[in-house]
Amino acid sequence: MSGLILIKNGTVVTADGVSKKDVLIQDSRILKVAPAIDCEAQVIDASGMYVFPGFIDAHTHYHLVSRGTVTADSFPQGSRLACYGGVTTVVDFADHQKGMNLKDSLAFRLNEMKDGMAIDYTLHQGVYGHGFTPDIEKQLEELKKQGVRTLKIFTTYRETGYLLEEREKIKKLFKYAKKLGMLVTAHCEYNPTIEEISASWKGDFLPHAHADLRPAEAEAKAIEFYGSCALEEDCPFYVVHCSSEAGLNAIRELRRKGGTVYAETTPTYMFLDRKYLEGEDGPLYVMTPPLRTERDCVALRQAVLNGEIQVVATDHCSFTREQKLSSCDVRSIYPGIPGTEELFHLLFTAWYENPVVGLEKIVNVVTKSPAQLFGIYPEKGSLEEGTDADIVIYDPSEKWVLEDNNVHTAALYTPYRGFEVQGHVKMTFLRGRLMMADGKYLGEDNKGVFLKQHD
Repeated sequence: MSGLILIKNGTVVTADGVSKKDVLIQDSRILKVAPAIDCEAQVIDASGMYVFPGFIDAHTHYHLVSRGTVTADSFPQGSRLACYGGVTTVVDFADHQKGMNLKDSLAFRLNEMKDGMAIDYTLHQGVYGHGFTPDIEKQLEELKKQGVRTLKIFTTYRETGYLLEEREKIKKLFKYAKKLGMLVTAHCEYNPTIEEISASWKGDFLPHAHADLRPAEAEAKAIEFYGSCALEEDCPFYVVHCSSEAGLNAIRELRRKGGTVYAETTPTYMFLDRKYLEGEDGPLYVMTPPLRTERDCVALRQAVLNGEIQVVATDHCSFTREQKLSSCDVRSIYPGIPGTEELFHLLFTAWYENPVVGLEKIVNVVTKSPAQLFGIYPEKGSLEEGTDADIVIYDPSEKWVLEDNNVHTAALYTPYRGFEVQGHVKMTFLRGRLMMADGKYLGEDNKGVFLKQHD
């Protein structure tokens, strides 16, 4: 049999458990997973290492055109840095383009991505206030036929036309999503609260003010309001990048009332707090929602461990240091930071230093859980026989420090500079192809595949 690769002696970790097993790959697929496999094949000795499913970053913005510029990481660059972090699949975003319906907006984004992505991808489709027309149900039906069943709404950004605020329209979207088996995800910051604070604000607009201009209270109110609309329509609701304990409590309350609410957070909100907004590097840490307090970080880390948060993604939206530092006013600083490469290194380190739950619980939030929620499981997020051979070999032995010069984003900085992390990604396979090995990138542009989402 041709194209056989045998990964031997590793500790296989999936969302479903931890065990000593070998993994046999034939061409692009996992042929067999068993305690001991012996056959003629190219052998990779994974002794002392973990073998994971390829990681999924379920919230990225590669090559995002924003505010008259474009983010630092192109589709090839995003793919490259992802492989260094063991990420083989991303869920990026298709903006709801002005003057276009949802089908055409999706096609626009897919056309952008096809000539650059080296890793696999699927998309969330934005549904914005400026394009919410009476034929929205028909548009959603067509969108699902194209292979996208996850939607993204904004609860703020009136000035850009993103804001979807009328309760009637919000409920209609949830009603149709429920009918079609689609999942509505939401950026949660309650716009009336933000506009009220802005109108009465007497302070400066330096980076440190960002956390007060867009407080945790606004996040909680948006979750409560939009979540109540979902609850009334008996529709699942997904909160992207939950940043605060107040937001968590709003999610808990909706669940207590019987709502199906999925929560996502990011390493930024788990490991960085608002003190990073102080000083001359403050603009580097401006993102939306803003960084919160250390108490919020602790609450979110605990919620990941206890299973209250289903997905940890990054909201990777990188701008160069020059772009970020071109303004000190939070109203004009380009919002967003890099993070895909650091994602699992940070999660693994947090677990390694305090292993209060099994490693499979940590692996779940970047593999099986997002794959199931976004309709790409078990092809992605598992190591089941017959599925895509997306595999990460992780060496847990080495301790090293994240620095600007040892990450691979075109932003040329890491927000986690100085963080000591445990272990590193040694090899990354995508559909049986070795994409990164021992620090050398081996991927090819244009080889990434768009993944149609299924029920």
